[in-house]
Amino acid sequence: MIVIPAIDLKSGKCVRLVQGDFSRSTVYSQRPQEVAALWQEKGAELIHVVDLDGSLVGTPVNREAIRGIIDEVNIPIQVGGGIRDEATIEAYLALGVQRVVLGTGALLDERLVRQMIEKFPGRIVLGVDAFEGRVAIRGWTERTDFRPVDLISRYESLGLAAVVFTDIKRDGMEAGVNVEATRELAAAVSVPVIASGGVAGLGDLRRLLEVEVDGIIGVIVGKALYSGAMDLAEAIALVKKAEGSQTLGV
Repeated sequence: MIVIPAIDLKSGKCVRLVQGDFSRSTVYSQRPQEVAALWQEKGAELIHVVDLDGSLVGTPVNREAIRGIIDEVNIPIQVGGGIRDEATIEAYLALGVQRVVLGTGALLDERLVRQMIEKFPGRIVLGVDAFEGRVAIRGWTERTDFRPVDLISRYESLGLAAVVFTDIKRDGMEAGVNVEATRELAAAVSVPVIASGGVAGLGDLRRLLEVEVDGIIGVIVGKALYSGAMDLAEAIALVKKAEGSQTLGV
């Protein structure tokens, strides 16, 4: 399992929202590329970037900020938000993005998503954002009747890189990750799952490590890093030590 720092972009700035509410945002940096450089310095192996504005309007808005991040660091970047057509996917991959995250498009345009998974195997991540057990789309502003497992089942045999599962009610709240819901989803599907939403501290990482065997390969951390509740280097060291112990049979 790896610890993945998040950078959420709004109007070119690094921000954090509370439960996906655009009216409850806090700006943490005017220069997202410097934040990315800090996460790389602290040992990040992957950075999760979200174009919040793009998720609302359905097309990329913060492309230049993303370009700045890619130019600043040499670790993989995965990007989501407003990616709903082939041209956007190809443009991001050409820009240097390692993986793209499809959320709203996965529910609204199944044919496109299937084509993209087949065309770019291992580079498409499914973003599944859930509110009280049901999938939400369009920047979390629209709720549906779909269960996360129903959405994933459409694509799990095609070669998805991973699924990012976010509990919206916990996102930005530092209330603790929804370990049980994440474990249940990971156990029910064959695609590796990345936990997201609500990580409050190292205790959440320890709890996820206990159920990692069910198919959880990573955890995205946002607010806890920016508030200082968690140090990224310490978190990465904790996970690596725990997994080293498991390898040695300790």
